[in-house]
Amino acid sequence: MKRSSSHRALVHARSAAMGCVVLLLLVAGAMSSWGSAHHIVLPKGREHGTMTVTGCGGDVCTGPFVPSGQAAARPRVTIEKSVAARRGDRFPVVVKPGTDEVIRTGTPGFLHAWVPLGGALLLAALVIGGGLRLPRIAWGTGIAGATLLMATFIAL
Repeated sequence: MKRSSSHRALVHARSAAMGCVVLLLLVAGAMSSWGSAHHIVLPKGREHGTMTVTGCGGDVCTGPFVPSGQAAARPRVTIEKSVAARRGDRFPVVVKPGTDEVIRTGTPGFLHAWVPLGGALLLAALVIGGGLRLPRIAWGTGIAGATLLMATFIAL
């Protein structure tokens, strides 16, 4: 059966549109992750230290910050509740410049910073498998995203 040129054009247009959706998902996930990850990946010139969780509210946990270098100690800094385990826990952090908000460092903090990218990989896998009909690449993308999310869950 011979296909018409309009049918081939439609197939190519669909593939291009699905490719753009995949690209948009991955770029959005990477940019969302980079908002926190760049403080961990590019640590030079930032205040490093340790935070001890003294209390948690609805979305954030608070506690004192003890610097590991020449930075000033802070009596109260905040961190996302999802990253802070429970009252009394101590972990390494880096202070976001110009704020009293900290980001967890080390392997757990690094993995947590890339969670949006893990979610984007899972969503992109659905588009790659269903829209682009590339099942092997879809499985690889989905497994990479699921692995990142599971490793973060285990590390935290």
